[in-house]
Amino acid sequence: MNAPARLDSSYRFDPADPDLIRSPYVPYYEHLRLQPGLHKASTEYYVASRHADVRDVITNHAAFGQGNFVHNIQLYYGPGFDPMAHSSYRWLSEVFVMQDPPAHTRLRKLVAFALTPKRVAAMQPRIQQIVDGLIDAMLAKGDIELLWDFAYQLPTLVMCDMLGLEGDERSPESLAKLTRAVAESFIVFETRALPDDILANADAQMDYLNEFFGGLYERKRAEPKDDLTSALVAVRDEDGSMLSKAEVANVIVAMFGAGFETTAHLIGNGMLAMHRQADQWLALVAQPEELAPRAVEECLRYESSLQGTYRTALQPATVGGFEVKPGERVLCLLGAANRDPAVFERAETMDITRKDSRMLSFGGGIHHCIGQQLARLEGRVALRLARHAPAPHRGRRGPRRLATRVPVPGPHGTALPGLTRPRTPAAHGVTCWRATGTPSSARGSLPSRSAASAAGLRSRWRTRCQARRCPPAGPAW
Repeated sequence: MNAPARLDSSYRFDPADPDLIRSPYVPYYEHLRLQPGLHKASTEYYVASRHADVRDVITNHAAFGQGNFVHNIQLYYGPGFDPMAHSSYRWLSEVFVMQDPPAHTRLRKLVAFALTPKRVAAMQPRIQQIVDGLIDAMLAKGDIELLWDFAYQLPTLVMCDMLGLEGDERSPESLAKLTRAVAESFIVFETRALPDDILANADAQMDYLNEFFGGLYERKRAEPKDDLTSALVAVRDEDGSMLSKAEVANVIVAMFGAGFETTAHLIGNGMLAMHRQADQWLALVAQPEELAPRAVEECLRYESSLQGTYRTALQPATVGGFEVKPGERVLCLLGAANRDPAVFERAETMDITRKDSRMLSFGGGIHHCIGQQLARLEGRVALRLARHAPAPHRGRRGPRRLATRVPVPGPHGTALPGLTRPRTPAAHGVTCWRATGTPSSARGSLPSRSAASAAGLRSRWRTRCQARRCPPAGPAW
């Protein structure tokens, strides 16, 4: 099916519509922004799409929050469903992105004490070292998948360093198992009722993650080091309270998962977008040091890793002149807000020289992404790989090939061959970049939910407020 050229007043937003997932911006987001007030998607929620309306909802924590977690999940399963009987949903209820004050305030404050700007900034040399190592590995391999071989590996290895994983804990086999467990348990973020077998698997994977990171907690409590896990174990509030073992494990699971999604999707979405608009890639190649920071912001604006986040009205509120009653839910379309022409000039055009940084990909208010500094740092270092790249080859269909590193020799004196964007979507909706130019199916450890749509590496719908993965992006806490 193809998206209609225009929509009429009878249109009702459906986040599961495959045409919308494939190409949400025109006509869908464009149509929603032109409608007065909020869009009535169904009897269960409204949709905010304009920048001003989305910003008002996500920053007004007095009027909007997460609301009753159990009730929100029962909207998909029915009133007889008990989400707290499932370890995956129980974990989700305890992650502070899904909580309201005062529980949210306490947890976020303690995590912020551990994840300091100084700690993040100190990671830059190591991030550069990881990027260089991944590029050398790609040179030796020749036939690569950008998502798996670079975009996912970078933030995963960075998070391993920050958390203090050692030895077998960070072996390729262990990391593959961890990333698979995160992907298959984080499916509970999706706003739908899950089939019994998928939910049972999510519970089993969450049990594994809690056991793994609970063991890490015990090791760091016994032998603390200069790493983020040790800092989380030791951090104290003003009243002397500390994070419990379960709280530390819950936070680390969220950080590990959010630690790779946003950055991975930033890299994948950004590279694809810049190759569809070759002038942007050429500009980055010409000035990688100067433009990489702006390119990160523009990639996040143009193709947000997180397209939408829900809020529940906690009290009567007015949004865009529309009255929202307590208990009613609002889906805030961050991706639509980021392309609002009322805020951004040439909003539908990618421009890595853009100076306007009012994009909402990291959320806002008390739920703004606590890991956004790390996500931005990883993105800046990753996009500076353009300094090794030549111009993309052009054809009738636009840029088709890119060499991400040339005269700089690899371990065997070879340069990275061109990476080809396949014209057809790969299995599970994952579009990868390969030197051979053929679509690549998703690896076993990367289920469909963790990558992107067939339109080009766009992350799926989530209920959390971010970007990292901020897997997405920076973290989405």
